[in-house]
Amino acid sequence: MERNDERLDAFKTAVTHRCGGESSAYFDALQRETLHSFRRSWTWRTEWPTWLVLGAIYMSWFSIAIHARSLGLPVAVLLLAIVSAWYMSLQHELIHGHPTPLAWINALLGFAPLAVWFPYEIYRRSHLAHHATSELTHPHLDPESLFVSATKWQQANRFVRMLIVARTTFVGHVLIGPAFSLAATAQGSWRRISKGDFAEVSVWIVHLLALAKLVAWLKLSCGIPVSLFTGGVGYPALCISSIRSFREHRYHPDPACRTVVNRAALPWRLLFLNNNFHAVHHHLPGVPWYALGVVYRGRADDYRRRSGEYVVDGYQQWLRQFALKPRSPLIHPSA
Repeated sequence: MERNDERLDAFKTAVTHRCGGESSAYFDALQRETLHSFRRSWTWRTEWPTWLVLGAIYMSWFSIAIHARSLGLPVAVLLLAIVSAWYMSLQHELIHGHPTPLAWINALLGFAPLAVWFPYEIYRRSHLAHHATSELTHPHLDPESLFVSATKWQQANRFVRMLIVARTTFVGHVLIGPAFSLAATAQGSWRRISKGDFAEVSVWIVHLLALAKLVAWLKLSCGIPVSLFTGGVGYPALCISSIRSFREHRYHPDPACRTVVNRAALPWRLLFLNNNFHAVHHHLPGVPWYALGVVYRGRADDYRRRSGEYVVDGYQQWLRQFALKPRSPLIHPSA
């Protein structure tokens, strides 16, 4: 344990004494050195924090489901929704190569449809494309963009425009944002299949078979109906996760200034596995969740400058500012 603490201290010191906020070259050097330094630590070699979270999520989810009758369905469903949102944060960590460097093992750990809707492999491909693009937030180039193009806005009818505007508010993003994501995922898969690309068909088949097995078990063994699982657990889990993604990225001429640092409270940081330090995650996508806070605190001033002062103090700040107020701009300036 002492050796681990020494490694963490050495890692933090190495981060602290790099001048990362003045140029991208400094930050590139920081990325190489922090990854090289921390990978030698016992924590990174064993990945015990991620294994601990993984065990806690699975044990919590199935324990709640098994005791749903004694807990009462309203309480059980609420708890399952929260743990399912936590599970989605774990899936994000698995996508980025933790707790193992082998993608197929991580896929096995995260393919279970506990959050219902998105097949793990579909999410993995989309999210890695989000990280790969140099045009972050561009609606045609970033699969996770929350902006629309001028063409799409012009083609939309009045009702669709109303929904698009509502989605740019905090309340709208949380409540109807998941519906947009579900529709976009289904539309994207159908478009590729209709063009003769059947690579995703097997992914959907495996996901739906696993989902059918899970919902049958929940119904027969736990007394949780299919409709309650999909509508009371799956969709609310997406809504909870949408709290994190609201204004996670903004448009800015400088790509480094497009990603936020949200200094959220501890419960949110645990639920989202420190992905609130999103500017750090995008800069150092290989850093595991339990080190993101260390990296940020070691170079907080530099990250603030690098992100163009795009720093907020918790999700309540966004709730106060944008509860029912649309963010600006609505249409992406470059699209």
